[in-house]
Amino acid sequence: MNQHVIGEVNEKIDVLWEEEKLFLKMLGTYKSTLGNEKAIQTFIQGHLDEMNLTTTTFDPEPERLKKYHNYGQPEWSYQDRPVLVGEWENPNKIGKSLILQGHIDVVSAEPVELWDYDPYHPTIVDERMYGRGICDMKSGVAAMIYAVKAIQAAGIELGAALQIQTVIEEECTGNGALALLDKGYTADGALIPEPTSHRAIKGQLGVMWVRVKVRGSGAHVERAEKAQNPINKAAYLIETLDAYREYINQKPKHPDFQNHPHPLNVNVGIIHGGDWASNVPFVCTFEARVGFYADVNPTDIQKEVKAWLLEAANQDNWLKQTPPEITFYGFHAPGFSSVDPSLMDSLANAHEITTNKQLESIGFTATTDIRAFEEFCIPATCYGPSGANMHAPNEYIHLDSLKTTTKTIAAFILDWCKVQ
Repeated sequence: MNQHVIGEVNEKIDVLWEEEKLFLKMLGTYKSTLGNEKAIQTFIQGHLDEMNLTTTTFDPEPERLKKYHNYGQPEWSYQDRPVLVGEWENPNKIGKSLILQGHIDVVSAEPVELWDYDPYHPTIVDERMYGRGICDMKSGVAAMIYAVKAIQAAGIELGAALQIQTVIEEECTGNGALALLDKGYTADGALIPEPTSHRAIKGQLGVMWVRVKVRGSGAHVERAEKAQNPINKAAYLIETLDAYREYINQKPKHPDFQNHPHPLNVNVGIIHGGDWASNVPFVCTFEARVGFYADVNPTDIQKEVKAWLLEAANQDNWLKQTPPEITFYGFHAPGFSSVDPSLMDSLANAHEITTNKQLESIGFTATTDIRAFEEFCIPATCYGPSGANMHAPNEYIHLDSLKTTTKTIAAFILDWCKVQ
């Protein structure tokens, strides 16, 4: 890499730093939960237009995406929920083309009363910025956009095409990433600045969602002894999932997770049952997330989880006669393992130039959109800033790590795409 060019770009990042923080604050004001993504995408599109990128938006079409292994089954509409791409074309190709991609969807901030700061009014305290989605992963979106903006401000022409993609539904299906790739927005490599604390992801778990509906025999509480309470039966099945979690963690570990004490998590995240304290309810439904290794087919895991729950139900007199209804939706996400060496080498060089440290690679116990790029044979990894409390109250990002990430991404772009 040309140290002089990198120095010029880093100077521009320093000059643009206050603007980058303000941009991230603006991103954080958008409550971009499931179904509410259009406003933030419109805001980002305006920013990319000002950078003279060629921008395109469209709503994902589930019927087009069903053929892919990474497709997740939605239970909602995609109307007015666009994905966005901004293209910086460079016809004289001397380097490799690149996609910088980030998701703008966030999970709920509830319960808001547990936050010290308004989750949608980003607040800076002691060089930390607090807010829902600031860590996961609007900070990464700001870093990738301002890395490109700094390169442009330095007057540099890249040696290959570059795309900035912002997508929806990373938190539930991954269909946003698939939609852009399916429409032909591909490249020679991709980087997603998820909050990895300046480490690169070499592998990640697969994830699926399961829904279990338990039927009981409802009644007024006065006759509760003659009824069957589905909440109690659901609690029994949830305990069996706890046992399943321990069972899968006792199996031989995937090489990417050999040093992780407990890589596979099974989490019950939603439960609904009843509507009156003095009634024995008729139905209770709970939903869970199940993790699994990259060398396992998600469909096989669905069969295994269903069989485990039905076997447990068979041990209960009521559930044996009234078995639970088990369905799957949302994540049907295969795992991911092994990153292209040339991509990792280029990122490692950029990281070392920026931090004077060697790049560490990790196995990630959740899922990201890099799995979608693998299906399209595009080398990809994640590398981003550090923070804490993702999906929890008082989510925050370390601002110094955000600037470091911006500089590393810029150096990576210059190395991967080359300079004319």
